[in-house]
Amino acid sequence: MKKIKFLLFDTYIETIKKSVGTKMFQSVYALVDGKKKDVAENGVYSCANYASSLLVIFDLIESRHATVKSTIKDMEKSGWEKIRKPKIGAVIIWEPWERSDRHHIGFYIGDDKAISTESDNDGVPHKHHWTYSDKRPVKSIWWHKKLEN
Repeated sequence: MKKIKFLLFDTYIETIKKSVGTKMFQSVYALVDGKKKDVAENGVYSCANYASSLLVIFDLIESRHATVKSTIKDMEKSGWEKIRKPKIGAVIIWEPWERSDRHHIGFYIGDDKAISTESDNDGVPHKHHWTYSDKRPVKSIWWHKKLEN
């Protein structure tokens, strides 16, 4: 009989990389004052849904979220810790753009690259420089020990 061991980190990174271009995270529906609304506005605010959905798939947080703030709270509760320098697979929280008061979330994939959703790219995950070529400051970088096994 073959002995098979699931490789969490390798599968996690490959899933993040292969998520580029998918539209599946663009919408999050909620009842707002009794009316159905896409609170992610068809991808404009889909980064938390994207990141939290992938983290849930790999049992790294408890549930999906529509905001970066609630995603961070779940990460803290689930054993994520802040680190100083990015590692492949780390979660990155960026400061808001000038045009918004919302933080942004995505994944570091190495070689100074990250993957996150962005309204400028139809709200789908895309690969970009991890600091947006020094145009968007990184607020924090997060790591989970489960990714080391």
